[in-house]
Amino acid sequence: MARIADVTIQEINDKLDAVAVVNDYVRLEKKSGRYWGCCPFHNEKTPSFTVNPDRKLYYCFGCHKGGTIIDFVMEMDKLSFVEAIETLARKTGIEIIYENSGNTGQDQQVAAQKDALYELYRRVAGSFFHILTEKPEGRTALSYVLNRGISREMIERFRLGFAPADRFWLFRFLEGKGYTREFLASSGLFSPKNPGSTLFSGRLMFPIADRQGRIVAFGGRILESSREAPSSGAPKYINSPESDIYKKGQTLFAIDLAIPEIRRSREAYIAEGYMDVIALHEAGILNAAAPLGTAFTDDQAKLLRRWAERINLLFDRDEAGQTAAVKAILTCRRNGLAAAVVDGGQGQGNPADPKAADLKDPADLKDPADILKYLGVEALQRSAKCIINDFEYLVRRAGTLFDVSTSGGKAQAVAFLFPYLETLDSEVSRDSCIGDIADAFGVERQAVFYDYSHSGNQHSGNDHISLRQAGWIQSVKMNDELFLLVVVLVNPRLVPKLRSNLSIEELTDPGAKELFIALEEWFRNKAPGEREGALSRDLLSRIQDEALRNFVIEQGASGAFSVDPEALFEDSMKRVKRKRLERRQTEIIIELRSQRSGTTGRSPDELLAEKVLIDAELQKFKEAKG
Repeated sequence: MARIADVTIQEINDKLDAVAVVNDYVRLEKKSGRYWGCCPFHNEKTPSFTVNPDRKLYYCFGCHKGGTIIDFVMEMDKLSFVEAIETLARKTGIEIIYENSGNTGQDQQVAAQKDALYELYRRVAGSFFHILTEKPEGRTALSYVLNRGISREMIERFRLGFAPADRFWLFRFLEGKGYTREFLASSGLFSPKNPGSTLFSGRLMFPIADRQGRIVAFGGRILESSREAPSSGAPKYINSPESDIYKKGQTLFAIDLAIPEIRRSREAYIAEGYMDVIALHEAGILNAAAPLGTAFTDDQAKLLRRWAERINLLFDRDEAGQTAAVKAILTCRRNGLAAAVVDGGQGQGNPADPKAADLKDPADLKDPADILKYLGVEALQRSAKCIINDFEYLVRRAGTLFDVSTSGGKAQAVAFLFPYLETLDSEVSRDSCIGDIADAFGVERQAVFYDYSHSGNQHSGNDHISLRQAGWIQSVKMNDELFLLVVVLVNPRLVPKLRSNLSIEELTDPGAKELFIALEEWFRNKAPGEREGALSRDLLSRIQDEALRNFVIEQGASGAFSVDPEALFEDSMKRVKRKRLERRQTEIIIELRSQRSGTTGRSPDELLAEKVLIDAELQKFKEAKG
């Protein structure tokens, strides 16, 4: 990997707003001069996650994760250090300077390739939008969208478009704009077997954006009037292949548009398809998104958990949709999210609506897009508000899947709920659900518990023990030496004063010694102008012991070491020196006693002379204190 120049890292660290960066992932509230929120790394309801904006550190007092804001971005977005710096550089408007290394050119080439893909997809989306809204060949697709109850405002908001029927138009168009054949062939827009032929032709186009709003892929819906309609054997929907900028299992359609409302409401609606999501946004349900041609994944749930506490599942009412809802419930629970299922039926539409006359049976309305089309915005709003919790939904589902009038059917229905029990992170919740299952199917509680405990799915309980309880993080207790070293770590400009007043041989605490070594290594490898910043990722990375590193982060995040650090340094240095003198005083007394018993060693005169000096130094400390 390319090495980013330290001056760039320092510039980004100086300029970035720690609270603003973290607020993109966690809702923070200011209390007593610090910012608090629910930890994104473990499930909690009482905030124990804090951000120190001055030191640009984060720390969770619950799971004990912490570090710099760069570490936070790396962890949340699963980025490498270089990728995190590049992301933050874009946010802060800082140009990245790379130092010379063997891979720098290659890495810069990869970054340039990604930027070129982002720009290409932005331009293509703009062209498709123009064709849909302004060109004659887009009129049929535009009429289709408007007849579905989608407004022009939503068309623009979602950047909908139309891909012309001519499969070779897009390649000719882009080549005329200066794009090379080699680059276009690798873009994911064209057939691997026939690079000049686009994957999308005669289709209504849905741009797919990442969390930052950058278009990374497309979905295309064939229109019934197209020569490639389903009757011709062409698939109804096709999606872009995965690429360097697009991983479908880690992306959600409309996530960029939904984040503000998800963050505000702490919940999200997950629908099945593009049109369902657009229909929900049309109805004012702005926290709606959708998976991308796959089941709702663990990565997608983890992404949503940054802002949401509950997921409302709004899948089709057909058998496939209900099966997908069951899987999505387990995915939510497995990743620390509460789940619910929208079960609002079709609501009440306007009988006078001419579109309602086309509706043969209300049961035909199986998804939000149909409800919007035939019954309108208000009906969809009412429908989306009718929600049942996930456990109640699963009990109902089990009752429809199995004949619970028989003992065998009851056993199957009960076993159907065991995977749900396995996802619960509380023994109390699990025990309560077992009782509810027994009541729902008219069986004995003990029988449900027995079958569950012998099903091979019984919960071990170990994976919800805290890291500290499990022994992964050993307790580090503060002492005078550690206090002094933490003061300096949090305020690295004090390193020269530490080096001139103390040597590692004068320390007795192993942790303090390790921190001293980390400071020394960091100091020797930094230019003078780079030694003035706050506690940095580079400095933290030199602390080998994880428990000690987390201890330093916790102390730094507390803010206690940022108030008048010079005074803290002087006071703690005096305590360390005084205790060192007191230890040496005790050693001399023991050694003098050993000499009286005939033990060989330094002469009594030498020992007494040293003791006189130590006594004088200790007296100075007492006088200064008085």
